[in-house]
Amino acid sequence: MPPQTPVGLIGVGLMGEVYAARLIAAGFGVIGFDVDPARMKRLVQLGGRAGSLAEIGQQCDPIVIAVFSTDQVEDVVERALAPAATGKIVICTSTCDPDRIAALGARVAQALRFLDVPVSGTSVQVRQGDGVGLIGGDVKTAQIAAPVLDALFPTRFHIGKIGDGGRAKLAINLILGLNRLALAEGLVFASRLGLDPAAFLQVARASAAGSQVMDTKGPKMVAGDFAPEGRVRQTLKDVHLMMDQARRMGQDLPLVNVHAAVLEACVRHGEGESDNSIVIKEIRRREQAQP
Repeated sequence: MPPQTPVGLIGVGLMGEVYAARLIAAGFGVIGFDVDPARMKRLVQLGGRAGSLAEIGQQCDPIVIAVFSTDQVEDVVERALAPAATGKIVICTSTCDPDRIAALGARVAQALRFLDVPVSGTSVQVRQGDGVGLIGGDVKTAQIAAPVLDALFPTRFHIGKIGDGGRAKLAINLILGLNRLALAEGLVFASRLGLDPAAFLQVARASAAGSQVMDTKGPKMVAGDFAPEGRVRQTLKDVHLMMDQARRMGQDLPLVNVHAAVLEACVRHGEGESDNSIVIKEIRRREQAQP
């Protein structure tokens, strides 16, 4: 990839803005698109350039996608990129239905070099260079895109074919979400036992129960700081993808069902745009009826 070729960025939300900042800091020009004008303005403030989907398809290589849903990925790739960006690399970092992403990759294989690269990590972790890229797709294509992938995800793993990155992401997010929920329940339990939550968190982090979730989400839960680093609605979308995959395989996910119910309750309370650490508020809201 010639150094003068800008990187395209489609989706400048919570994670897309972090991608833009990391790419610009690494010396790449960035042309971005988002349906929200405020996000486009923020991209320009960061040092990128706002453009149309057509401009990105014509001028950029590779093109990074960071939109919300599988439907949006399919629409962007097939409607905007496949006709305009022939031969270019498209890096899809959205968490999607892996079967549909595999089918999409097959449909556009003659037009685009498609990589399925969701990231494990909060927006803060990715900003700090601690996100983990999960690559599904052609190894040689990933090697060509390595300079951009280095800027986004210094740590990454090649999982397998297109769709396998998303499959790994869903399995990781399953474990992660349950860790987050268990931490919330443990903090509420400790508090009701009369322990100071902040002091207890420090002990728990050093204990056999310690986890990365305690480092990233524990302080937010204790402080009641629910500024989004990973939104409830995004987490719930991912949980529904897990449940869909499990149904196709005939697997029961009893703990995920509980997690889904907690997230759905948060959404009903108007907390869908908050950080997913806000599940602690739903745990507090749940009280056992006294006999």
